Amino acid sequence: MKPETLNFFEKVYEVAKQIPYGRVTSYGAIANFLGASRSARMVGYALIGSVSKDVPAHRVVNRNGLLTGKHHFEGTNLMQQLLESEGIIVKDNQVQNFDEVFWEPSKEL
Repeated sequence: MKPETLNFFEKVYEVAKQIPYGRVTSYGAIANFLGASRSARMVGYALIGSVSKDVPAHRVVNRNGLLTGKHHFEGTNLMQQLLESEGIIVKDNQVQNFDEVFWEPSKEL
């Protein structure tokens, strides 16, 4: 990978580490915060590689609250279990109270 890609990944990790317990954000919200509004998919790629970096990637969902990254977690329901352990309600792979638990990095950081 190119150095600038790795630098972007590190920025994604730093933002994701700021997501409060019991809250979620979206790939696009992180991309927008980093000034790369069309890079939501790249945020997802970064989070795939964050397992050993103590990044709460389970708190990042798509713009509709869907757990689209769940297949990158060990086990079949680990992402959902982690979210539910933080009090987030998930039904049919979707955060139910999405507007209430959504964390917007541009307003918080």
